[in-house]
Amino acid sequence: MKALLFSATMALALLTSAASFAQVPAGAPAGSTGLCKDGTYYSGATKSGACSGHKGVKDWYATKTATPAAATAATAAPAAPAAAPATASKGMSSPAKGAAPAAGGGPGLVWANTSSKVYHCQNTKYYGTTKAGAYMSEADAKAKGYHADHGKACG
Repeated sequence: MKALLFSATMALALLTSAASFAQVPAGAPAGSTGLCKDGTYYSGATKSGACSGHKGVKDWYATKTATPAAATAATAAPAAPAAAPATASKGMSSPAKGAAPAAGGGPGLVWANTSSKVYHCQNTKYYGTTKAGAYMSEADAKAKGYHADHGKACG
């Protein structure tokens, strides 16, 4: 009887936890915790403020109960770079001193800053380090209306 009760309790817990978050799609950048309604991915640790300026959150992949410290400790790489103070330009943010790029970048991908609509090439100062952004191909970035940092295409 105890085994049956334990099994039922575990099954209920699994169903409840599965309903609290969606599974990250295969095409999503590594470290993504949500999908915005405009189709961009979000990689922050909390849902609060996620996808602001992107029509809101469409799907949330992270657990609803995870705290930012627990979510960061649970993953091998941080979900998002440390927040940095914004520069004088609206929507621009500078990378935190010594900040590591967000996970998921690589050859052929640019970092699209979703706040400023500027994309940054690999091996540049802002690649993967701005406060909000997503990795995508340069062609996708151009198709979505992003422009190259200082007018310099990665080519």
